[in-house]
Order: sequence, then structure tokens, then C-alpha cells
Amino acid sequence: MNQPVMTQTAEQPYYPDDEIDLRELFATLWRGKWIIILFTFVFAVAGVAYALSKPNIYQASVLLAPAQSEGSGPSISGQLGGLASLAGINLGGGGGNTTTMAKEVLQSRAFLTDFIHRHNLTVPLMATEGWSMAREEWVINKEVYNPETGGWLSDEDGKSLKPTDWDLVKAFKEHLSVSENKDNGMITLSIKSQSPPVAQDWAEKIVHDINEHMREQDVKEAEARIAYLEEKLSETNIAGMQQVFYQLIESETRTVMLANAQDEYVFETVDPAVVPQEKSEPKRALIAIVATMLGGMLGVFTVFVIAFIRSGKERN
Repeated sequence: MNQPVMTQTAEQPYYPDDEIDLRELFATLWRGKWIIILFTFVFAVAGVAYALSKPNIYQASVLLAPAQSEGSGPSISGQLGGLASLAGINLGGGGGNTTTMAKEVLQSRAFLTDFIHRHNLTVPLMATEGWSMAREEWVINKEVYNPETGGWLSDEDGKSLKPTDWDLVKAFKEHLSVSENKDNGMITLSIKSQSPPVAQDWAEKIVHDINEHMREQDVKEAEARIAYLEEKLSETNIAGMQQVFYQLIESETRTVMLANAQDEYVFETVDPAVVPQEKSEPKRALIAIVATMLGGMLGVFTVFVIAFIRSGKERN
């Protein structure tokens, strides 16, 4: 007699703890509502206090255009060409883009150090607590610098608080920003400061100084080339080579004259800096909102951690 075959279906184990119960989730949040409110309130107050403690920062910007076109004028090495090979003279490669070079010089340590010392910016950069809008002057930190004697004070270990050139350049770079529009080649130079008139003044001065620096450098190089050509001219009696040297000397002399005739040598001001009337930072409302959201999320996280610890204890 045939026995009926019993088929046993394997059932998957059921773990109710693996499912998320939304009702229990909201109940957990409701039970910990005071913790969430406390965290949110504390972080909101701290965010507002931090935002209010930050001083207003103003930004003055200058829109600049390259005063010289790309590759304007052949370099002396290119002009000498065959003459260099005939005379056995090695003059090196041609010059690079003047505007690109000026941008790099503008942000170089050597140029910024000279700029800071030339305009006496050491105290405004390193020894001030803020800017007085009423008196329109810097508020000096008398724990660092003595305005009466003009001397820098010392710390508890007797070390002078006078900043080094490294410190000055690092501090100034926090105020300076240079950006270029790749589409049209326009350059925006910006200076940030707690003082609106100082931001405008520094922006104008640094544009003026980089133009003067590049002009002086090119004039110096052109005059050195003229001296070199005149020396080579006196050493040759070949009429053809003398004629070439005269043409090169004339070209370099013209370079010196044109450089001295240009007020804005490398960067031409399209939109000058003005005294800013609105602060650029800090974004106090954004700081307060972010701090409040962070407090709320931290409160929710804390409630879930507490609930998880309690549920573990209950199972044990």
C-alpha cells in the first residue's frame, strides 16, 4: 500500500527586528523631543553668537585687461637669429607672455614683501584688532604693538612679536585674490579688509606697483641689451653687421621709450576699485541656519543612540 509522500516546504525564518517600524521610529523621536530641542537650541544660539562675533569684511575689486597683446613684438633673441650664429653668441630663447609673467610676479613672495614694506602695511596686517568706522582708523592691539614708541612687544618667553617677512606675505595673501576669465582674458583682482577705504586703497596701489615693477624690469633688460649691442658694435668693422646692430639698438631704444610713455604698462584698468558700501562676508544668516540644522541632526542622532542602547539592555 502506497504511503502518501509528505512534502515539507522550507520556511524562511522571520526576524521582526529587521523591519523598520515607522510608528515606532516616530514614537522614539517623540520620546526624545526634548533632547532634540535642547541640541537644536544650543547650536542655534552658538551659531548666532559666532556669526555676530565675526567682523564685517569688505571687498574691493579691480577689473583689468592685458595692456599688451599676446606675443607683441619679437624678442631680441628672435631678431638676432642668424647674427647670433655668425658671431657665436648664445642669447637664449624668446620671452614668454608678459601678462602671465606679471600675474605670477604679482603673487610672488618677493614682490609682495617689497609691496608691504614700501607702503608700511606691517602694522595694519599684524597688529590691529579691527577698524573703527567712527574714527576711520585702525584699532591697534596694544598687547602686540606699542603705537607710542613704534616698537613691537615681546611674549612671555621674551621673544619679539615682530612678524617676519614670511608671516607678512602669508597674512597679505589672505586678503588678496586674483582670478582670470578664460573666455575673454579679463583679470579680476580683489582685496578683502575690515576697512572699506583700505580695501580700495590697497587694490589701487598693488595694480600701480605691478605695472611699475614690470615696466622697470623691461626697461632695465632693454638697456642691458643696448649696452651689450653697443659693445659688440665697437668690436666689429663689417659694415653689414654694423647695420644690423644699429637696427637692433634702435629697436631696443624704441622699447624703452614706449615703456616709459605708458601709464598702465601690463594691466589696463577697465573698472577701477571703489570703496565698498556692503560687506562681502560673513554670511551670518547662513551660519545660523547651518548651525541650527547641525544641532537638530545631532539631537536626532543622540536620541537614536540612546534608544538603541536601551533596547539592547532590555533584550539582555
